Amino acid sequence: MADYRPRAAERDSGRAAAVLVPVVGRADGDHLLFTERSPDLEAHPGETAFPGGGYEPEDADLAGTALREANEEVGIRPEETEIVGRLDDVPGPYGHVVRPFVARVPDRAYEPDRREVVEVVVLSAADLTDPSIYSVEERRNPEGETVDLPFFRVDGDVVWGLTGFILARFLSVVSPWKPPGGFPQHPLLDEGEQSRRE
Repeated sequence: MADYRPRAAERDSGRAAAVLVPVVGRADGDHLLFTERSPDLEAHPGETAFPGGGYEPEDADLAGTALREANEEVGIRPEETEIVGRLDDVPGPYGHVVRPFVARVPDRAYEPDRREVVEVVVLSAADLTDPSIYSVEERRNPEGETVDLPFFRVDGDVVWGLTGFILARFLSVVSPWKPPGGFPQHPLLDEGEQSRRE
């Protein structure tokens, strides 16, 4: 992560948001921590996602946003979190721009806020690089347009959409993994910007 130079989006191109990409070290290798979002939430109900949300005025910066949201959603305390880098800003489907921060977090039991999170999901990074669990599938965006989105299916869990784009970038940065068939064209990036990110 230390050598990666992430691409930043223009800050006026959308509402600022951030997610934490929590990395849990275990004897059998690194794992990633996700949340299964409550089906009652207005945004992305029921999806498997990284903890995160929108920037608030009390946040010192977007890293502060990611840390605050991870603490609120999952109980990951800022003082036990080591941010080791960040990934490219990713435009979201509802007018926001998400900045992902990668962080080392302890391997312990977490207590999610049940109003937002049904459960904490921890998946092996090695399993996520298995080509057989990756696919690109068509979905309709909020404007009704058909777009190609990355999907990771492992152990009954499905990571896709915005989180799928972030996960694909993370895996390509920290390992030799590349998406089979290449990165799908992000629906909100032009082809020139997409190629500069690959």
